[in-house]
Amino acid sequence: MIRARVVVASNRASAGVYADTSGPLLVAGLRELGCEVDDPVLVPDGDPVGQALRTALADGVDVVLTSGGTGINPTDRTPEVTRAVLDYEIPGIAEAIRAYGREKVPAAALSRGLAGVVGRMLVVNLPGSTGGARDGLAVLGPILAHAVDQVRGGDH
Repeated sequence: MIRARVVVASNRASAGVYADTSGPLLVAGLRELGCEVDDPVLVPDGDPVGQALRTALADGVDVVLTSGGTGINPTDRTPEVTRAVLDYEIPGIAEAIRAYGREKVPAAALSRGLAGVVGRMLVVNLPGSTGGARDGLAVLGPILAHAVDQVRGGDH
């Protein structure tokens, strides 16, 4: 069983200004993929994202999908905070998600999301939109189980 967590990086949603829509979509998608996942964790963008990643690692989570904070707005800091936590990056995942989204929404090329590994946990940054969440799930669906197996030390 893959243990997953969704971390939503949104200053406004975490403050209760509006309801997050991408987090529940990601939770449902991960459950459809057979993952064990609780409700999304909402945090402001920036350092709280890093803390949420470290907490997930300490909790033995296999996969964390973040949603939000990947754009080019000055308050979007999720990639920088994620990079500081990662042991190494997996650029192909982030590139595939951007390429998949760019076919429908040219602005998907502006996403700065990362993918990588910390300890034995896969981390993937996704855009905060529901479209970005769907694109991320579409790309991750066919590779998630294999990626987690590899991160856990499985054979090729």
